[in-house]
Amino acid sequence: MTTDDWLPKTRTSYDTVAVSYARLVRDLLAQAPHERAALTSFADLVRAAGGGPVADVGCGPGRITAHLHTLGVDAFGIDLSPGMIEVARRDHPELRFEVGSMTDLNLPDGSVTGLVAWYSLIHIPDDDIDAVFAHFRRVVRPGGPLLLGFHVGDETTLKTEGYGGHPMNVHVHRRQPAQVAAWLRQHGFTVDSQTTVTSAESRLGGIIVGRREDGSGLPG
Repeated sequence: MTTDDWLPKTRTSYDTVAVSYARLVRDLLAQAPHERAALTSFADLVRAAGGGPVADVGCGPGRITAHLHTLGVDAFGIDLSPGMIEVARRDHPELRFEVGSMTDLNLPDGSVTGLVAWYSLIHIPDDDIDAVFAHFRRVVRPGGPLLLGFHVGDETTLKTEGYGGHPMNVHVHRRQPAQVAAWLRQHGFTVDSQTTVTSAESRLGGIIVGRREDGSGLPG
């Protein structure tokens, strides 16, 4: 599968389900205390790093961006799907949202203090992970925190329907935390913690907190 194959299918799928998806996931975080705690801790890390802008990459309808905003984080959202961005702007008009892809992140080098990818890596094939994490390292300032949420497992499944019965055509990649942590280290991040949770967000979710290293000569 090439980037040209899966990107347009993912974009079209989430354009199709955007309104239903936003309605169905709106209250999930209220039922997920461990994920809320992770986001709160991330907000503390952003403040400890001096504050500044934080990118919520793969923001969907903006619920995590908005939650971070309530925690005092200067968060903005980026998503592949114009439909999702339209919903995010509708529901959170006070916040910044823009269309973009994490495989070709259109942000200047070192322009964000921190970055969140909240269950948004799940459609990225293994072959494109290097490009994604290289962009993450490029845009995060040295020492800046990173927060990832993802589904845990060893399999890839094809999702053909979802979120109100609408048609979709996306692959869902479940990965082990050790593999995701190894990829991060290869791209210049220190992994500070990794854990698994079961909640409304995921039947088995992985949460990794890391930070961009200060060293030179690293990939990305």
